[in-house]
Amino acid sequence: MPNSSGDAHPQTLAGWLGLLEARHGASIRLGLERVAGVCAALGPGPGAETVVIAVGGTNGKGSTCAMLEAILRAEGYRVGCYTSPHLLRYNERVRLDGAEVDDETLAAAFAAIEAVRGDVPLTYFEHGTLAAWQVFRAARPDVIILEVGLGGRLDAVNVFDADCAIVSGVAMDHMDYLGDTREAIGFEKAGIFRAGRPAICGDPRPPESLAAHAAAIGAELWVLGRDFGFEGNRQQWSHWRREAPSARGALSRRGGLAHPALRGANQLVNAAVALTALDALRARLPVSMQAIRQGLMLVELPGRFQVLPGQPTVVLDVAHNPQAAETLAGNLAGMGFHPETWAVFGMLADKDVEGVAARMQKSAGRWLPCTLPGPRGLAAGALAGRLRAAGVESGAIVDCFASPAAAFAAAQARAAANDRIVAFGSFLTVADVLAAIQCR
Repeated sequence: MPNSSGDAHPQTLAGWLGLLEARHGASIRLGLERVAGVCAALGPGPGAETVVIAVGGTNGKGSTCAMLEAILRAEGYRVGCYTSPHLLRYNERVRLDGAEVDDETLAAAFAAIEAVRGDVPLTYFEHGTLAAWQVFRAARPDVIILEVGLGGRLDAVNVFDADCAIVSGVAMDHMDYLGDTREAIGFEKAGIFRAGRPAICGDPRPPESLAAHAAAIGAELWVLGRDFGFEGNRQQWSHWRREAPSARGALSRRGGLAHPALRGANQLVNAAVALTALDALRARLPVSMQAIRQGLMLVELPGRFQVLPGQPTVVLDVAHNPQAAETLAGNLAGMGFHPETWAVFGMLADKDVEGVAARMQKSAGRWLPCTLPGPRGLAAGALAGRLRAAGVESGAIVDCFASPAAAFAAAQARAAANDRIVAFGSFLTVADVLAAIQCR
């Protein structure tokens, strides 16, 4: 299937990414036929001995992937992990044994895709998903963790059959593609489930569509609060699960667990989901209590309620939908007293700005709206208008800024030592602030 696009093959990762952006930009085209055809042309996968875990859901996907990766690596397994989007470097998306895959390996994977795709058009994300798979099929790790990009049923990641599928939760986001009800969105996310295989749901009230699809295909659906869960206090927590989904009788428990290194009360949900998935796979991937404790203690993931040292306190969070904003507001409330909170706020135009602002309104007294780049980026002036529409008083809006980095610099200049700065609203917002901090 030779390529007939006429594009010269780049020699570097930067060249490949530039070419893919020029061809397709950030376009989204849901569907599996194109990706499946190119995947088949690449050749067989890493082998049946490799366990594949797919992780979908509206929020919590990245944290769940990070915990699974950390625990499995602590047990000594070789792990490949594919996530998106990235913050500072594309290489963050593809990791082998905890390390970002280097430029040369990724460039070679993109070249391999180009050599077989022929005239089949692929989006930027589809190229990236296949490139990660190409890296993993060559490395043959023990476990491959794949984070779903959007939805599930028609997402490129769903080309690969998962031995265990996770839906971390179902909330309103990407409604233009997934539908405007939780039932519609739940059905799309349930598309990653497979017959006869464990399906873990971290939503205690999953849409009926999700449960019905699991039942229709014969997936083993484990639901938070019904089949597994957690209990705990500020010092430690415990995980419990039933011996089989929907079963009645004895429970299996793990107690005396330290809280995950990732901050935020919501991380116990993600940890319970991860442990339940590992329990469901224990016949193929046994893990010890020591590995669980070590993995939860060492797990890292930038931009998820990340609190930076120093004064004023700086919090970075990629929250970009109302559910995530509500979680962020709750986590901020648990931090203790700060005289003032300065919100460095940038969002994409197709997101629910008003819903996010409404849930964060009581958490921030001063707002610094900023422009995000790209065709989907919302200009700071328009963002300020939507903040006012959400009920944020004009006097609380400090000014409009050309970038998150500029807004963050202004917040630092104006904030007192005991104040707090929160940068949130998009991966792009957090990425720009992180890049500015690292350039100091």
